[in-house]
Parts: sequence; C-alpha cells; structure tokens
Amino acid sequence: MPEFVHLHLHSEYSLLDGACRIKELVLRVKELGQKAVAVTDHGNMFAAVEFYNECLAQGIKPIIGCEVYVAPRTRFDKLAKIDSSPYHLVLLCENNEGYQNLIKLVSAAYTEGFYSKPRVDVELLEKYHNGLICLSACLAGEIPRKLTNGDYEAAKQTALKYRDIFGRDNYFIELQNHKFADQQRILPMLIKLSRETGISMVCTNDAHYLRRSDANAQRVLMCISTGTTLDDPSRLEFPTNEFYVKSAEEMAELFPSQPESLENTVKIADRCNVSFEFGKTKLPYFHIDGVSDNEKFLRDMCMKGLYKRYENPTKEALKRVDYELDVITRMGYTDYYLIVWDFVHYAKTHGIPVGCGRGSGAGSLCAYCIGITGIDPLKYDLLFERFLNPERVSMPDIDIDFCVNRRQEVIDYVVQKYGKEKVVQIVTFGTMAAKMCVRDVGRAMALPYSLCDKVAKAIPNKVPGVKDVTLPVALKVSPDLKEMYENEPDVTKLLDMAMKLEGLQRHTGVHPAGVIIGQKPIEEYVPLARSVDGGIVCQYEKDPVEELGLLKMDFLALRNLTVIKDALDRIEENHGVKLNMSELDMSDPAVYELLSEGKTDGVFQLESAGMKSFMKQLKPKNLDEIIAGISLYRPGPMDFIPKYLANREHPESIVYDTPKLEKILKSTYGCMVYQEQVMQIVMELAGYSMGRSDLVRRAMAKKKADYK
Repeated sequence: MPEFVHLHLHSEYSLLDGACRIKELVLRVKELGQKAVAVTDHGNMFAAVEFYNECLAQGIKPIIGCEVYVAPRTRFDKLAKIDSSPYHLVLLCENNEGYQNLIKLVSAAYTEGFYSKPRVDVELLEKYHNGLICLSACLAGEIPRKLTNGDYEAAKQTALKYRDIFGRDNYFIELQNHKFADQQRILPMLIKLSRETGISMVCTNDAHYLRRSDANAQRVLMCISTGTTLDDPSRLEFPTNEFYVKSAEEMAELFPSQPESLENTVKIADRCNVSFEFGKTKLPYFHIDGVSDNEKFLRDMCMKGLYKRYENPTKEALKRVDYELDVITRMGYTDYYLIVWDFVHYAKTHGIPVGCGRGSGAGSLCAYCIGITGIDPLKYDLLFERFLNPERVSMPDIDIDFCVNRRQEVIDYVVQKYGKEKVVQIVTFGTMAAKMCVRDVGRAMALPYSLCDKVAKAIPNKVPGVKDVTLPVALKVSPDLKEMYENEPDVTKLLDMAMKLEGLQRHTGVHPAGVIIGQKPIEEYVPLARSVDGGIVCQYEKDPVEELGLLKMDFLALRNLTVIKDALDRIEENHGVKLNMSELDMSDPAVYELLSEGKTDGVFQLESAGMKSFMKQLKPKNLDEIIAGISLYRPGPMDFIPKYLANREHPESIVYDTPKLEKILKSTYGCMVYQEQVMQIVMELAGYSMGRSDLVRRAMAKKKADYK
C-alpha cells in the first residue's frame, strides 16, 4: 500500500484562493491515513501556529512551509511588466533553524520586496537557506516556466542553481499531474531533468480545497478575489477539478512510473521537525536612567504610592502589596509592570488623557499604587489572582484606554524607546460573515443584486444567546429566509454555496489596539507583513503571539476620554473653573437622577438604547448600582435582572443558600453578578486557594452557548 504526504497545500490563509479550513484539513488528512501534512500558503505564514496546534491535537505531524514568490531580478526591482510576474518556489522547514530562516525570508519579502506580491530573491535565498527543503513548485515555478517556453537548457541551469543554493539533498524537482495539457506536456521534461542532474523528484498535488466536490466553491472564491463572475470567459480558474487533498492511492495512480516521487514525500516529512516554544515569556528589558535594580525601583514606587493613595494604609493593604510584589517578582513580571508604568506615566505627564483601568488589571493594588490604574481594588473587592494567577503561568494583560486623538503619540513613544524593529502592530483577519458572504457569492454567481440584497436583509443582525449569526442559525430563526430558501431555486443555490464559504478568511487588517514589544527585533520571533496602509504588522494574530510568549499591549483608543478632555477644557476656558476628575463628588444625587431618566447620551457604556431603557428601570442610587447594572446587562447575567431589582426593593426577602454567602453577595442583593464573586464562593465553600478558584472562573468564562 503506497504512502504519501501532501507537501504543497494552500489553506484558507491563501486568502480568497485556498479553501482548506485548518481544522477540517487536519481531520481529512487523518481520515486518509496520512501521518503528516504541510501548509504552504502563498507568500505568508499566517496559518503556522494555528496549523501546528491543530496537527498536534489530532496526532498529525505538522510541516511548516510557504510557497514564496521569487523576483525575476532582485527584490528591489519594481518595474511594470518586467518585475510583476515572480516565480513560485516551495520552502519547507526541516528544523527550527529553517523556521527562523523562513521567518526572515517571508518578512523581507513584505518589508523589502513587496511589489503587488511579497517577493524574495536569490540573494535572500542564498543568505537564509539553511534548514530549508526546497521544491521547484507548480507551472508558475521558474523551471516549469522555462520548460513551457521551450528553453530546456535554461531550465536545467536553474535547477543546478537551486541545487547549489540549498544542497543536493535539500532541493527537489516537483512533479504535478492535474490532468491538463500544459502540465502533462512538461512532465516528461521534468523527469528527464531529474535523471540528467541527479536531483531527486517529489510529487505534489497543489491542493487548494479538501474534496473534488469543493472545486466549484473554490471557483466562486477566486471570482470574489478577482471581481469576476462564473459566466465571465476571461475569469481566472483552475483548468480541472483535481486540486484537492488526494489519497496516497490516487497519487500513486498519477505517477505509476515514478514510485520514488511518492516515497520522497514521506522521507521529506520524516526530516521536517519544527517545534514551537510556548509559555516562555520574552519580555523586553526595561531600563531607566539612574536605576540599576528594577525590583527595588518597583517596590519603592509601590510603597510611595501606597502611602499617597491611603495616607495611613491598613495592615491588609500593606500585606496585599507585599504579596503582589512577591508574586510579580517570582513570576518574572517586574519589567512588565515597569514597561506599562513608563508609557502610562509618559501619557499623563504629556497631557494625554488615560483611562482609569479596565479588565482584570484593575485587581492589582500595585498597579493602583504606581498610577497604572485609578480604581481602588480594596474598596471594590477586586482580586489580584484574576489578573496574575501564581498557580497558572500566563502572560498578564493590562488594557489601557487613551484619548482617541493622541493614542498614536503613546505608541510613538514606545517605538522611540525600544526601537522600531522591536515594536509592531498585530494582524487581524476579516472573515466572510453571513451577510457579506451572501453578497459576495451572489455577485460571483452573477445573480441579480435585488435578489442578493433581499436575502442578505433577511439575515438577522443578532440572535439572543448567539455570538455570531451564521447562515445555518439564520435559517432556523428567520421564517422569511427559510421560506425563500425552500421555495426559490436561485436562493437555494445562493445559500448552499454561501454556506460552503462562510467563515473563510477574506482579508487582512490591523488589530485596533494590539502592539507587540519585543526583547529582540520582532522578526527574530515571528514573520512580518505589510498592512493595507503600508505599516508593518506581525503575521500571527494576538492569541498565537501570546502563546509564543511575546509581550502584547493593548493601546485602546477611547472617544469618551477625548470628549471629557474637551469638556473640561471648555469649562475652564468659558467659566474659569479647573475641574479635577479624581475629586468629583461620586454621590451627587442630581447625577443619579439624570441617569435614572435615561439621559445618558455620550456616557460611556450607558448610551445605547438598551442601556437607556435599563437605567430607567434600574434607577441607580450610587456608583455600585451602576457597576452592577453594566455587569448585569449582558447575555447570561441578564436573566438575574428581575431578581436583582426585586431583592433591592425588598432586601428582607433575600434568602442565602448558606449564611457564608451573605458577605459575598450582600452588595449585589443576593445575586451572583461578578466573576470575583465566583472566586470568593469557591474559596469560601470549597476551600480552594485564590489561584485555583481563578481556574474555575476561567473555565466558566470560556463556556459558550451551544446553539444547534
């Protein structure tokens, strides 16, 4: 029985070209009895970490690779017609050195060689070839193109050139047979070339979709990419339906006289052994003039800030600061705190409005003492372990809000301090969501605009309890959509095709807040790409970045901070009154009366129509009740609103399952509203430690509604 490994394959991250979803791809490979698989997306490594993790989860060996574009001359030559048709070349990582070199190649392709596509050149390949196995690629490769043009001798010289660059055992002539004339015409020449040069052959199938039946969906995808339609005779498309993930038996049938080309796929797969290092943090080094001991510097700042915040701090506060500093030091996050403190301090000393803190970071007393956050964690019973759990090694995450107009100044400061090569933003991917997918697919299928518009508008924007409204969900909850689907053939055809493509990656973007700060230049860790606006971004999304131990900071732009700053400036300018936001009276009844009337335009988190209505119902009497209201008004906790309101009006009717719950739930009238309360209950009733109780909280927070 033959063995075979796919070494030339395009996932959905070959945007609007590949249609192999990562999870389904690995599952399909497993079903076929294949032990390994490569992903070689066009010019990028977007999929690498997700692909690696999915393979390991399913017991399949991941082979990290890329089908790079090679500039005809150099990567710096960018003349129309001459340099606009780069050659394809498949590179596979044999080891971690090869992975590092592929990162550098792919990064340089974007940062230096980009011309319509990210391009490398021979100079880069000569410099970064170690640890890489090279395949000569498809019809768009340099050798196949020269053979197609009838220049066998030039093709032979090219093969020898790449053999010399990568080494005899690391360069292979790639054979493909998708059963069309242009490819089959040069196949004997490729075999001859292999025999004459002694360069080994390897067969691939250039897979762009999972099964033969997916071919038409991939055609639609390419029409979306090129702005054409299925009935356009000039559209780009594959000539046959053979570009799918084939079995070893199917591949053996294509190359009956070259069994060694199948055997070499397995040998190459055996040689490819890349391992990613997860969980080891790679914090940048923090330095400030005049400071030689960062731990002492942080401790001194915390103690100074503690006495400034509390004047006469309690034993509880002193003990809490000591405990937090001990955990911070033991877990190696001293520099993390100082890095955040430094850019927040810069913003505050340069008149840039900064938010008082959000998320789990507000639970750190040390962060409060040194001015990173402005919320007293002792007053509001916020738990440090929710932010930094000593029983679970994970990167801390402090989200900071900045004035929308001046946020970039803070990022520019960070770039200046650490170096532009060590600071980059993070890529994001737009997917083919339900409404957009229907419109895109309908356009590609040349269906009337009015029909596509009618179908798209029948898809609900939101469904209670469902995070993302997919087409299958929409068909269940929208009677109009279901009626059209069952009774109008064009709508049936449209939605059936859209459901095949829904959720695929569509385009890249830039994360609105995420910034990586590296200990070394970022391309030492992860590949870089050029964003649509010309900036440089990391090719991995935020979760893989954090898995790899890189420091991700969220520099959030908050319009409300800008509105408040403008209001304060106008009050001072027009009335001669300089207000200090930290000294405002938080118990002014006139404010709560205004909120209770739903007059909350421009009030952060209270200005939506739903929240206005809820404020009229809640009629908050103090800040605690506003906080509780914001926490309750979301899927899940929303079910407790009637109980909360009833218990607030009739506290004598509150019944606690055990007296131990009263001190935890009293402030929220017997209702479990906050995640901190979950942790406190687990500690109180089950005897869990703070750290272990946070693991329970995390598990509960990750549970998602299963809508089927």
